[in-house]
Amino acid sequence: MLTVNEPVRNGALWRVFLVLSALAHVVHGAVIIQKYPFAADNRLQSELPPSCPSEIYCHGKLLDTVQMASIYEDSKTFVDMKMKKTPNETLAAFNDFMEQKKEQPNKQELQEWVESMFEKPGAEFEDWIPDDWIESPRFLENVKDSDLRGFAKKLNGIWHELGRKMIADVGINPEQYSIIPVDHPVIVPGGRFREFYYWDSYWIVLGLLHSEMNKTTRGMLENFLSIVRRYGFIPNGGRIYYSMRSQPPLLCGMVKSYVDATNDTQFAMDSVETLEREFEFFMNNYIVEVNGHQLAAYGYKSNGPRPESYREDVISARVFDKEDDKQDYYCELKAAAESGMDFSSRWFIKDGTNKGNLTDLKCRSIIAVELNAILYWNAKIISEFYALKNDIRKAQMYEAKADEIKKAVDAVLWNEEEGAWLDYDLINKKHRHYFVPTNLSPLWTGCYDKNDTSLPKKVLAYIEKMELDTYPGGVPNTLADTNEQWDFPNVWPPMQHMLIVGLDGMDSAETKALAFKWAQRWVRGNYLAYKDTRAMFEKYSATELGGHGGGGEYEVQTGFGWSNGAVMDLMNKYGDQLTTDDSKNNGGALVSYSVNTGIIATIVAFVVGIFGLETTR
Repeated sequence: MLTVNEPVRNGALWRVFLVLSALAHVVHGAVIIQKYPFAADNRLQSELPPSCPSEIYCHGKLLDTVQMASIYEDSKTFVDMKMKKTPNETLAAFNDFMEQKKEQPNKQELQEWVESMFEKPGAEFEDWIPDDWIESPRFLENVKDSDLRGFAKKLNGIWHELGRKMIADVGINPEQYSIIPVDHPVIVPGGRFREFYYWDSYWIVLGLLHSEMNKTTRGMLENFLSIVRRYGFIPNGGRIYYSMRSQPPLLCGMVKSYVDATNDTQFAMDSVETLEREFEFFMNNYIVEVNGHQLAAYGYKSNGPRPESYREDVISARVFDKEDDKQDYYCELKAAAESGMDFSSRWFIKDGTNKGNLTDLKCRSIIAVELNAILYWNAKIISEFYALKNDIRKAQMYEAKADEIKKAVDAVLWNEEEGAWLDYDLINKKHRHYFVPTNLSPLWTGCYDKNDTSLPKKVLAYIEKMELDTYPGGVPNTLADTNEQWDFPNVWPPMQHMLIVGLDGMDSAETKALAFKWAQRWVRGNYLAYKDTRAMFEKYSATELGGHGGGGEYEVQTGFGWSNGAVMDLMNKYGDQLTTDDSKNNGGALVSYSVNTGIIATIVAFVVGIFGLETTR
């Protein structure tokens, strides 16, 4: 078993870099909050550290030369390749090569040199089949439709394809890899995503737990906890070039899901201090003051283009004349990538609107609803875990922190006219009246007043106003068609799951009925796509039941970790009601359900009561 107990990546130099970077961000962050409470950090971007110290994987002449030559269609290919020699030997060989070619090698010569010095992507892994995998986990018994049960069984088998275990050499010679060493095997999303990704893993964990793969799940969680102890937070993904940005902080949610499924309360108690550390990292580095409240915005900062999209970033930055403007743009690209929604008109600010293109990204100046709703959830979970330890002082402290976040979310992000929470534009000091599924994410994390009996009606009215129930393939991520992958018509599995769980969690027959209807639509769409292609997709299309998505920086990816986990969780939840029958596509007795909250909703609630349909799970 590979064991990595100490921070790695260029040894002591890397540890010093991480510590100094974290201190710099904490200290400077406090100044920014006071000086620029309604704007992103616009200091000289050249002062920021690079994505990591590596002059091969994160910055420097070699990276620039290889990536700008476009010898691989996907920029991620090169930075995932393992060096055959040490970094110093590789850099020396590169300098000799460039001197021989008078600094102007052609594309073929450069590709031949790269492939003589680097191994193909994937060299850091060995074949691995999870030893806790079983052919027929119990959740399959919950799925009554025989076709869907067969589909669920196929999904259970996909974990074989997505498992990755690092070879021992990664721990022995970590400086020759871009992969972040971890002790335990992982389940990856799939396709070009060969390593763990942070927020993807929440839905992967849900699926693994339904597959009764508790050992694999715990190993992944132990990896994450060790990374928090090394870095202070969890990087966007499992590569060093991601190590200066994170993603929506869902580790607390993963640990709670594991503890709830296994009743392993000791793991909760052992993990809580590390979970607290990650929470406080976000509270120290992402918080800005808005109208007297403290709320978080994406945008942990580093210098330069994204190494995994280096050429694309450099080319798109050419619209800017000044180097500081280019560096500011690179920060915005990485902030949007940190949000997980890379890229979307959600992050465009142009003349106070969501119009524009990537060069109008202002993610760091937008208070994102879900980031704050998740931080609330984190504080609640940390409070719960400290209570398990009988640490009443810490339990009360984190309950109070959760309450403060909820008050801030309600005061700043709730919009009574819309009947939903809305992102907040720090530059123009106003709500952003554009639909994103995350506008309803507080329902998912419980960040709302459970005693507000009027809330379900407001939420359903918002859904009707936005016409979200009119799309055959699911709720689109936005209503703006920009060809960015997180815009219309793409539908994303985590967003569908978030919406369904949030609606089902409300004390309302109408919202529960709509949640089931959307679950029926989503599961059936995934089933149809799989039946047609034998693949699960990263994203789907709102305009066609079972159609996969497109757009963005890369081709649609198959695999796919979070798609599997989200649909498995819904099949477990609603398995006794879901069907592939066309005549019952919208849920049998609920087929005529509309989001209107008047007469039709009353009839549905009456039918549910008469026939004893189960509406809470």
